[in-house]
Amino acid sequence: MLDNRFPTALQMVLCIAKADSEDKRCTSKILADGLDANPSFVRKLMVPLTRDGIIVSTLGRCGTIRLGRPAEQITLCEIYTSVTNDKPLMASRPEVPARCVVSANACRFFKELAKEAEQASLDVLARRTVADALREIMQRDWTDAEARCAS
Repeated sequence: MLDNRFPTALQMVLCIAKADSEDKRCTSKILADGLDANPSFVRKLMVPLTRDGIIVSTLGRCGTIRLGRPAEQITLCEIYTSVTNDKPLMASRPEVPARCVVSANACRFFKELAKEAEQASLDVLARRTVADALREIMQRDWTDAEARCAS
């Protein structure tokens, strides 16, 4: 089963950053509608993002969701680690009986390989901020290109 917490949380934070930059109101309903996501899933992702200071929300009729700090200070790695709860990027198989040199060592080898791959991914995410990602999206604006590809 694919884990879509990070891409959904990233899109949420980018939408919040865009709303912040335009001084517009953002709510969980607006996010859920824009993401075509279940509102309860959006609210569930808001919990760790709020806990980690990535977003803040105010309650009430005029409540809104804003970034917890400037977009330049929030890395994509922070969003990833906030919503994945230290879930490994790749799960290894359970230990199997050592019947040969491969079965005796494959699990340990894979764990080391997965740890190295995860660290490389985290390093990439740590080098990019929400501001960087939003700027890149706004510069590219694939909307028109995708519309042409669909026809």
